[in-house]
Amino acid sequence: MALPKPGTPARGSRSGRPIMALLDLLGRRWVLRIIWELRDTPLTFRELRDRCDAMSPTVLNQRLRELRDADIVMLAESGGYALSEPGKQLLTALMPLQSWADGWKRNMADKEADTSISTRPAR
Repeated sequence: MALPKPGTPARGSRSGRPIMALLDLLGRRWVLRIIWELRDTPLTFRELRDRCDAMSPTVLNQRLRELRDADIVMLAESGGYALSEPGKQLLTALMPLQSWADGWKRNMADKEADTSISTRPAR
C-alpha cells in the first residue's frame, strides 16, 4: 500500500485533500496505537512491539517506515523511535479525542444502567 501524501488521491477519496491522506494513514492498522505508545518517551523496536500486544515484526516495520516517511516518527538520538515535531503536533490535535472517549464511556455506562433498570420485571 502506497504512503498517502497530501495533495494526491488517497484510499477512499480522489480529492487529494490533505485530511483524506491523513485519515488514510491513521486508519491503517496499528498506526494510532504506535503514535499513542510513543506519546511520552522514545521506545526501542522491542519495547514498542511489546506495548502493541506483540504485533508481528513485519507489520511494525512497515508501519514505522510509513510513519517515518510521513515525518510523524523519527529515530531517537538515544536509540529507538520517537515522535517528530509534526508527530507531537498531531498527538496534540488527537488528545481531545481522549476526553471525548472518556465522556462516551460514561454515557454508555449510564445508558446501560438505564436500560437494565427499565428492563427489570415489575414486582
